[in-house]
Amino acid sequence: MTTVQPTAEFILFDLDGTLVDPAPGIIGSVRYALKELDYDVPSSRDLHWVIGPPLRKSFLKLLRSEELVEEAVELYRTAYRNGGISQAEPYTGIFAALKVLKSRGYGLFLCTSKPLPFARKVVEHFGFASYFDGLYGAELDGKFDDKAELIAHILLAQGLKARHGCMVGDRSNDTLAACQNAMSSIGVTWGYGGRHELNANGATALCDRVEDLPDRISSVLSG
Repeated sequence: MTTVQPTAEFILFDLDGTLVDPAPGIIGSVRYALKELDYDVPSSRDLHWVIGPPLRKSFLKLLRSEELVEEAVELYRTAYRNGGISQAEPYTGIFAALKVLKSRGYGLFLCTSKPLPFARKVVEHFGFASYFDGLYGAELDGKFDDKAELIAHILLAQGLKARHGCMVGDRSNDTLAACQNAMSSIGVTWGYGGRHELNANGATALCDRVEDLPDRISSVLSG
């Protein structure tokens, strides 16, 4: 893991819906878990909302009871390990954007609600690893499911100042978590949150096109 100077400008990146489109693997694994538990299985189209938020919260909403949440999580993970993890696709242009950001000297860190062991596999599988100075995610037991707590952990672990950083993500939990840590954020609209969700939950700015992301980040951090 690279050490970044405390005064350096840095960017925290969400993973699902920001760097990769993970819909088939995540939604398919959720549907598998519900089927195994004998619950009604919504259509794939009706489950796009599960991409981004912590998995336990999504299952709590789907099951309407805490009793089976952990079992559902384990069933999901079984399906996700057995193929779902590779059913994603990097967004067109995202590697070029990361290359530009690295060339401008920003520290780049992954900041995802996905459990870190799974996130690391996604990052390595699709070739993102060389762009990041550190990878951070939730733990399997649910620690750091709350992205605000995860951001606070990253700042402490890396000795970074929130005012020098920017969170980039596609859902309200990304922008709200940044606000809770007094950090700016960019909501990307190519993911699963949409403009209204991001604007209503504290996004400093929005970005509609991957190719515009480096300049949008530079603008926010220089402002």
